[in-house]
Amino acid sequence: MADHAPRSTPFSLDRSRFDPILDPIARAHSAEIVDVEFKSEQSGWVLRVYVEKHGSAARQASTQDSAIDLELCSRLAKDLSPALDAVDFIPHRYHLEVSSPGLERPLKKREDYLRFSGRKAKFKLQTAVKGQKVVTGVIGKLSGADVLDVDDGGRVYSFPLVDISSARLVFEFPSSPKSTPPRKKK
Repeated sequence: MADHAPRSTPFSLDRSRFDPILDPIARAHSAEIVDVEFKSEQSGWVLRVYVEKHGSAARQASTQDSAIDLELCSRLAKDLSPALDAVDFIPHRYHLEVSSPGLERPLKKREDYLRFSGRKAKFKLQTAVKGQKVVTGVIGKLSGADVLDVDDGGRVYSFPLVDISSARLVFEFPSSPKSTPPRKKK
């Protein structure tokens, strides 16, 4: 954990500086970096590193198949912390958290929409489409012009990826067939 006093100006996380430090350590643990966020929370600054099993993005693995366990998160944090302290890029005191992106993972890149096509997601848009700034539906096709189709029960919304403020998968409990009670013998 960096031991600097907070500055009055906000700090912008430059991934191009962090990736050369984070990626090799993640690979050494058979993991890959999904996302990194740095934000001020009630308890102070938090550097959150989201990881999944190595090769998950290339294999287009499901969230369940790419999930990592708490032990791996702990080992990664133990190795990432001194590496980040050594380069000292962050001018604030902060807490390091390493975690899985989870079942309701954020979708940030074009590849995420391709990978999770056919899955339900919630989108917050900068500009309303058909009167909606929040759309929840099944991720459909992505055109060459980076326009995404989302099907909300037969109503299809189309919007450019650049118009997405935030997006995340929506976890749905698997439906189980209703069981019928056994018939009584007469």
